[in-house]
Amino acid sequence: MVYLWSVLSLAGLTTALATLLMVAERRLVSYGICRLDINAGEEPLDVEGGQSLLSALYANEIFIPSACGGKGTCGHCKINVISGGGPVLPTETPYLSRKEIRSNVRLACQVKIREDIYVRIPEELLNIKMYTSTVESVGDLTHDIKEIRLRLEEPAEISHRPGQYVQIQVPSQGGPEFRAYSISSPVYEPDKVELVVKLVPGGLGSTYLHGLNSGDTVRFTGPYGDFRLNADPSVEIICVGGGCGMAPIRNIIYTLYEKWPGRSCRLFFGCRTTRDIFYLEQFEELSEKHENFHVVYALSEKPDKDEKWEGDTGFIHLSVDKYLEAGAGRQAFLCGPPPMIEAVTRVLQEKGVPAENIFYDEFS
Repeated sequence: MVYLWSVLSLAGLTTALATLLMVAERRLVSYGICRLDINAGEEPLDVEGGQSLLSALYANEIFIPSACGGKGTCGHCKINVISGGGPVLPTETPYLSRKEIRSNVRLACQVKIREDIYVRIPEELLNIKMYTSTVESVGDLTHDIKEIRLRLEEPAEISHRPGQYVQIQVPSQGGPEFRAYSISSPVYEPDKVELVVKLVPGGLGSTYLHGLNSGDTVRFTGPYGDFRLNADPSVEIICVGGGCGMAPIRNIIYTLYEKWPGRSCRLFFGCRTTRDIFYLEQFEELSEKHENFHVVYALSEKPDKDEKWEGDTGFIHLSVDKYLEAGAGRQAFLCGPPPMIEAVTRVLQEKGVPAENIFYDEFS
């Protein structure tokens, strides 16, 4: 017991000292104005020292991905810090590979500007914009998933690739934060952004979005994401998802059949129970219009005897294994929880889909 109290006392003292040092640094240390050079630009930005690199970028309307409010828990805000960033911090290493560390990749939210700093940011991210939109409609898809349709106001249109996402600005006590949500509406609706949002108990973003009403104003940045649909119409597209992982998949499928009506595509979608099923009728109607579009929904829990369900049961990777023949010329897009991503990826590779042709988004 004495040992335990000693350990707890030491831990408490360490935490208190760390907090005291942080407060002291903020109040007593002034780094003045530092130069932020982006991609060796001709006119570096003058920014106030002492703030995080992420804060400085956002203050200058450079919206790199960040879904945790700068807390260092999402790992999305990776950029190359060539000089002036100081040593890599322990808070960064869980999110950086050895290769990334050797390549000067850092988490912008963890890098504090204490001197002139030089960074490299992909041009695609430099073109990210802040959008203002109005809620056009909010509808229930299931007992805990809503479809939220936003009409763009300023700018009036957004150009995005199928499968990309936006970051919704969410109000919080500590100031605005951002949460990432995939675009479910197809690219041929540039004046709309549709979201599929599952309510997460206590979740900042989902609670905010589920509380919206028609006419409310929503701001977001985007688009983000590495999904790139192969433009070769001979390449078959495999889409696998579960829950709110439907959003990017719906975007991909409807965009696909607007441009290539005869293209081959297979959708595998997993739900827990019949009360978690949504969009099935829409996809069945689409499959009647396009003979090369095939739809398989599966329930991970066996339905009750009084429920009418003639589809598959079991985890969705089993359906992929069951219906997908081995072959080449395929590209796959997955969106769902990590165990699903891992299981489906393994099956796809066994079926002949190379790793470089498998794109995925994970969520908890």
